Amino acid sequence: MTENSSANNFPPGYELPKVWHWEKGNGGQFANINRPIAGPTHDKLLPVGTHPLQLYSLATPNGVKVTIMLEELLALGRSGAEYDAWLIRIGDGDQFGSGFVEVNPNSKIPALMDRSTPEPTRVFESGSILLYLARKFDALIPQEHKAQTETMNWLFWQMASAPYLGGGFGHFYAYAPMHIKYAIDRFSMEVKRQLDVLDRHLEGNRFMAGDEYSIADIAIWPWYGNLAQGKAYGDSATFLDVENYKNLQRWTAEIASRPAVKRGRMVNRINGDPSEQLHERHDASDFETQTQDKVG
Repeated sequence: MTENSSANNFPPGYELPKVWHWEKGNGGQFANINRPIAGPTHDKLLPVGTHPLQLYSLATPNGVKVTIMLEELLALGRSGAEYDAWLIRIGDGDQFGSGFVEVNPNSKIPALMDRSTPEPTRVFESGSILLYLARKFDALIPQEHKAQTETMNWLFWQMASAPYLGGGFGHFYAYAPMHIKYAIDRFSMEVKRQLDVLDRHLEGNRFMAGDEYSIADIAIWPWYGNLAQGKAYGDSATFLDVENYKNLQRWTAEIASRPAVKRGRMVNRINGDPSEQLHERHDASDFETQTQDKVG
């Protein structure tokens, strides 16, 4: 009997089919929206507000990257970064509406439309959006060659690494319909390694690219800062012993204290403290007048 025989598989007796076929309903908590094909499931136009930038999103870590970026640009005086943030409820399948699919054919938030260009420009994938905005407004990306390259190194590191944290560890630790030791061990090991990568780098650097705050920090913080603060996947911070990463904790706390980060984290948020939820953002004054504790 080999180690990968069906007797050792989970569930017991499971054998890999020659060709995989989708079983509708399989997928645990997300079964109602998971499917192996692309394209829209229904016709629905996206709303359009008054500002040049139209964001369609939800306050997941990838969504928070972009709202933090926009709030940081506005804090720097880039008035052209004014934006409307429209709520996309991914649990309800809003991302499969025809209008959203036109902006992002991959049906993932966030998605951005820039209507200040001669013809509207669609931008999807959170890393691409950060880079697009940094170039458009000439901000939050270092000009010096080495620091700019380091920024790009860490931006792409985050984009490649987050699936292990979210789609891997987060799924099997918090969302899967059962706990599978092999899967949790596999992804916990990789996430711990990633935390160690960050902690070692931050030992000698204030920010990810050195002394200058950049899109690399904005990309990484909503994932790993959120984890370091104990705000991801239940009690995963205890499970992963995140307090042990002292340099990561220092960096996390400094970024969390930034006013633009506090505002960006609120936009399109639909869970937690109502005073920290701003379901949609259409004006800077919305933070004072439209949070869910005021309109709920």
